[in-house]
Amino acid sequence: MKPIRRLTCLLLLALTALAPALRAEPLKIAYSDWPGWVAWEVAIQKGWLKDAGVDAEFLWFEYGPSMDAFTAGKADAVMVTNGDSLVTGANGAKNVVIMLTDYSNGNDMIIAKPGIKSLKDLKGKKIGLEVGVVEHLMLLNALKKIGLTESDVTIVNTPTNQTPQVLASGQVDAIAAWQPNAGQALKAVAGSTAVYTSADEPGLIYDTIVVSPQSLAQHRAEWVKLVSVWDKTLAYLTNPATKDDALKIMAARTGSTPAEYAAFIGGTHFLTLADSAKIIAKAAPGFDSLAGSSAVANEFNVKNSVYKEAQDVSAYIDAKLTAEAIAAKK
Repeated sequence: MKPIRRLTCLLLLALTALAPALRAEPLKIAYSDWPGWVAWEVAIQKGWLKDAGVDAEFLWFEYGPSMDAFTAGKADAVMVTNGDSLVTGANGAKNVVIMLTDYSNGNDMIIAKPGIKSLKDLKGKKIGLEVGVVEHLMLLNALKKIGLTESDVTIVNTPTNQTPQVLASGQVDAIAAWQPNAGQALKAVAGSTAVYTSADEPGLIYDTIVVSPQSLAQHRAEWVKLVSVWDKTLAYLTNPATKDDALKIMAARTGSTPAEYAAFIGGTHFLTLADSAKIIAKAAPGFDSLAGSSAVANEFNVKNSVYKEAQDVSAYIDAKLTAEAIAAKK
C-alpha cells in the first residue's frame, strides 16, 4: 500500500473511532415549576422539538437550584425571570434572553392575614418575604404607589417556600410569594387576602429563557428552531379542544392535579412569539418593554446589594432571535 493511501486509511479509521466523542451534545435547559416554563413539557411529550430538528434535554429543578446548575455550567440555558437573569449574570454566569414565555399576571401575591384589607393597612406591620428577589421588588413598587416606603413596614427575611408556614404561625402579618406557595398560604390561613398581585403591575415580572453566550454563538440555528416550537405549544394549551390534555401533561410534571394547575394558568399572561418580539424590540422605559422592566430590576438589585455594579441591560437581550424563529415557521 502506498504511504499516502495508507495514511488516508489510518485517518479515516481514527475519525470513525472518534465519531461518538465528536457527536454534538444536546442543548441542556434547566427549568422549574412555573406555568410558562412547564408548558414546554407539552412540546417534549408530543415530540415537537424532535420534529423541528432540535436535540434538547430539559433538566428539572427547584427554581434556585436551576440557576445554580446554569452558573456551574451544567446547563446551556435556564428559565428565569428577567430580573434574575441580571443576578445570574452579575454573579459570573453571563446570559442572553432569547425569548419571553409570559409575564406574571396574578401568580405573585402579597397576602395579608385576616383583618388587613389593603396595602395601606400594612403600615407598621411585619411582612415575610425573601429579601432581594422579585417579590421584594413588587412590594416596594406597591408601597410607592400609595406613598409608603420600606421604612413604613418591617421586612422579615423568609425563604419563599417557607412563607405559608410563617404566615400561619402568626410571626408576620403578611407575606409575599408566588404560586404555588401563595396558594398554600391562602389555604393555610382562613380569611387571608391577596391585597396586591402582579396583575396590578403587568410587565414587572417577565419570564424568560436565557442562554449562555457561548452556546448561543455555537448553536444559534438550534436555538432558533427550539423557540419556533413555542407558538404550537401555546396553541395546544389555549385551544379548548386540547387544553385538558395539556393541563394533564403539565400537572404530571409538577406532581399536582390538572384542576390545581389550571388555577395557576389564570395568573400567567402567556406571550406568543409575536408578542414577545415586540416587547423585546422596544427599548423605551416602561413595563411594556423588556429593557424598561429590566432597568427597574437592575436599579432594585443594586440598591438592595443583590450585586454591586449596575448591569448593562441591553447586553442581556438578543433582540433578533425571536424574530428569526417567527421567520423560520413560515
